[in-house]
Amino acid sequence: MNTFFITTPIYYVNAKPHLGHAYTTVVADAMARFHRLLGQDTLFLTGTDEHGDKIVQAAEKEGKSPKEFVDGISALFQSLWPKLDIANDRFVRTTDEAHKASVQAFMQKVYDAGDIYFGEFGGHYCYGCERFYTEKELENGLCPQHLVKPEFISEKNYFFRMSKYLPWLKEHIEQNPSFIRPERYRSEVLAMLESGALEDLCISRPKSRLTWGIELPFDKDYVCYVWFDALINYISALNWPDGKDFEHFWPGEHLVAKDILKPHAVFWPTMLKAAGLPQYKHLDVHGYWLVRDTKMSKSLGNVVEPEAMSQRFGTDAFRYFLLREMHFGSDASFSDEALISRINADLANDLGNLFSRVLSMTAKYFGSRIPAPKAFDEADEAIIELTATAMRNFSQLFGNVQFSQGLESLWELVRALNKYVDSQGPWALHKQGNMERLATVMYVLLSAMRKTAVCLWPVMPVACAKMLEQLGQPVEPGMPPVRALEAEMDNFDGLVPGTAVAEASNLFPRIEVKKDSGEADKAKAAKAEKKAAKQQNAANSQPKAVNADADQVGADLTGAAAGKPNIDFDHFKALDMRIGTVLVAEKHPNADRILRLEIDFGEGQPRQILSGLAEHYSPEAMVGKRVCAVLNLEPRKIRGLVSHGMVLTAGNDSGLTLLGLDSDVPNGSEIA
Repeated sequence: MNTFFITTPIYYVNAKPHLGHAYTTVVADAMARFHRLLGQDTLFLTGTDEHGDKIVQAAEKEGKSPKEFVDGISALFQSLWPKLDIANDRFVRTTDEAHKASVQAFMQKVYDAGDIYFGEFGGHYCYGCERFYTEKELENGLCPQHLVKPEFISEKNYFFRMSKYLPWLKEHIEQNPSFIRPERYRSEVLAMLESGALEDLCISRPKSRLTWGIELPFDKDYVCYVWFDALINYISALNWPDGKDFEHFWPGEHLVAKDILKPHAVFWPTMLKAAGLPQYKHLDVHGYWLVRDTKMSKSLGNVVEPEAMSQRFGTDAFRYFLLREMHFGSDASFSDEALISRINADLANDLGNLFSRVLSMTAKYFGSRIPAPKAFDEADEAIIELTATAMRNFSQLFGNVQFSQGLESLWELVRALNKYVDSQGPWALHKQGNMERLATVMYVLLSAMRKTAVCLWPVMPVACAKMLEQLGQPVEPGMPPVRALEAEMDNFDGLVPGTAVAEASNLFPRIEVKKDSGEADKAKAAKAEKKAAKQQNAANSQPKAVNADADQVGADLTGAAAGKPNIDFDHFKALDMRIGTVLVAEKHPNADRILRLEIDFGEGQPRQILSGLAEHYSPEAMVGKRVCAVLNLEPRKIRGLVSHGMVLTAGNDSGLTLLGLDSDVPNGSEIA
């Protein structure tokens, strides 16, 4: 059986958990659930890092021993995760005896191989980082992380011959593009390796200065450097060196924030290489959550308490927001307004409204029983095709740590289903007595809703279970709703006609922002409501710009004309929009509603773009057309082909028209 092993960093217990810890762990939980949904044998590890100078200092400040202090903070982490529906399989502590034994075995192995040596060293020591810095690594004489001047310490210590393995590491990263992802962090590590600033790593602290640590197996006067100790948790939790779990689950992949990129991308791979162990598969690196464009800090008083957010807005909504709002790898802003806006627009207005109206109509027209469908017409086939495409895109993107984009692919389906309700008019079919057509429409809706709910299990496990239960598909607690997600993409089955469904649904009530007498609070509430409304209108009135990102199978996603949310000039400038000429146009071999275009944008070779224009333009009519397109969208795979951009169109219910030009300009000309 295929295996999947995912880890968070083990969190340093000098303070209680905050939003950053919660985000990383929610993402890891979602990844673990996703791979279980794929039918893989999955293990999810998290834990706490409990040694080092800062722990001693924090314990002394509270008048506790280091052990008393770490026991208390570690317990806060362990108790928080179930409150966020995080279901880790294991929780490792670096004070565990089993972990200590693994660390000592690892150090002895590397020592015996000749890659640990004793020497005298003088360096710039940052107590915040608990590490030495070289002159090259300092920025204007300051620690690059804490912006304070390190203390110069000269002492005898043990060193790991990390420099011996740096040329190998550079080659390994270059030959394995997905080893560190997203790409920006891979480039950052390669630049680090090329800078020449990295040297051998000091991996011990003399007991004369620090006793709170794991004793070196070859010298009882020293303890292990906290990072060398901490990184080994990823295999100590698998009972390395003798445990069967190590053989079964390793190598796995690690999920970290960008501030600990270097230890995971440089220290850990070279440590594994020195010990003769296989490398991890991927290092997945995310950005920071910002509050008013500022990194969270206790001193600034802007730390977000994850448990409080979950209690206020619901755990499912909180998890959805974290995964949907942050584009993995980039920083994201957190605010109550943004959370309320996302809940109201995506969950209440889109998904919640869909379940409410469809289940109510099923109750009214078919006594809350799933009707048996008749022959599918063109509109039905479009929804069936869009369902398969959305699921495939979700699976591909989610599996490549593009969580926000994966969820957007599902919401293209959710919005299309709401539009399908409006266009098919079940109430009108019932009034006309056309019960066969009505039964088919309701079956298409209920079946597509089930597929959506299945995909959402990694993100919103409790809400997923409720949705499936409302559709007559009870789920065993803690277990994936299906055995293999991939099998679900290849059919539109799953619902048995005659099965009882819920009479009503109220999954995600809209959040009404209370107004009070304070003018500032009034303005704040109005802004949140306005933003939610704009996002909903924008989602339902997207132009029929059809490609892998917007309208993958030519389904009608256009609603009534409405305003769109404001964006700043920098966001607009980030769009790379250019003019090109269509050189080749043909039907997509696996999707009748999509054209495969090869377009000359003056790049030296044509660019392939998939566009749902087949109903509006024949392939012959498209050849030679001048088109406007957005080029810097994430590539999207549709039915085996990849689209590298989006052709822009304008239109309404009567059809689509390519955006035109009033003068001849060269291919590649920028639209501004």
